[in-house]
Amino acid sequence: MWSLLSSINKNLVIAILLLMAAGFCYGLVTDAGWVKSLIVPFTFLMVYPMMVTLRIKKVLEGGDGRAQLLTQLINFAVIPFAAFGLGKIFFPESHFMALGLLLASLVPTSGMTISWTGFAKGNLEAAVKMTVIGLILGSLATPFYVQWLLGTQVTVDTAAVMTQIAFIVFLPMAAGFATQQALVAKVGQKGFQDIWAPRFPALSTIGVLGIVFIAIAVKARAVAEQPQQLIGIFVPLLLLYLFNYSLSTITGKSLLPRGDAIALVYGTVMRNLSIALAIAMNAFGPRGSEAALVIALAYIIQVQSAAWYVKLTDRIFGPAAPAKP
Repeated sequence: MWSLLSSINKNLVIAILLLMAAGFCYGLVTDAGWVKSLIVPFTFLMVYPMMVTLRIKKVLEGGDGRAQLLTQLINFAVIPFAAFGLGKIFFPESHFMALGLLLASLVPTSGMTISWTGFAKGNLEAAVKMTVIGLILGSLATPFYVQWLLGTQVTVDTAAVMTQIAFIVFLPMAAGFATQQALVAKVGQKGFQDIWAPRFPALSTIGVLGIVFIAIAVKARAVAEQPQQLIGIFVPLLLLYLFNYSLSTITGKSLLPRGDAIALVYGTVMRNLSIALAIAMNAFGPRGSEAALVIALAYIIQVQSAAWYVKLTDRIFGPAAPAKP
């Protein structure tokens, strides 16, 4: 089972496309309203496993303060406003589509931040800290950004959104940390890192695919009536990611050493779309599925672009220094 899940995780773009197609077909041929009852269990399955592998204690370690500061400035002082501006341009009447674009920009970093930083031979320790800091700050800031930027177009129950974030992020974080400590006590740190830690991201993928299926299924008939809507969503998403990569690459190359610069790129471009998807589906009622559709499509761009960027890393930042014998 673990090898199958690992294979799915490595081919996430294909898996998401297949589940989107399956959800679309299911939503066309039957009433998909009942699948909304599966949102909560799939949300927990999506978020809890990633929290088990989160190394929260790494935040207390120093040594890369400039990289951390630049990362969070890009994450919270630039990218949300770029997403908001693109939403105003491309979705002037579709406020929940604009909400999806904004949510996709508000919760930075995921486990993939660490993975892709490792593939590109960047600073893994910096990437771990960016992941933890970005996740906590993004979760706390999201309801206020949404209220501030879209509160006049979208009804935002800030208390309800904060409650959902506590349920979606901080409760699984506490449960995940407790699980991590219990496993480390039982099998040791090395046993946890070698045996258990690689398994949890694959479990999280099941939750992601389930939520993607639900988001597409409940919007299938609306999409079928306006298929051009998908192209209209892809364009601003693509522009947002191009802007993010460009800004982060220029900033990192200009101001940071190679390893920190790579961590900065993946610490800003990799958004925690799983949590954004869960917030959209849980906190904004029936029309949250419109925002979820935008976030589901963002997965395709995010995963594929990250893989392409790894191939360009040495050309952009130069080759990594050889490992010391």
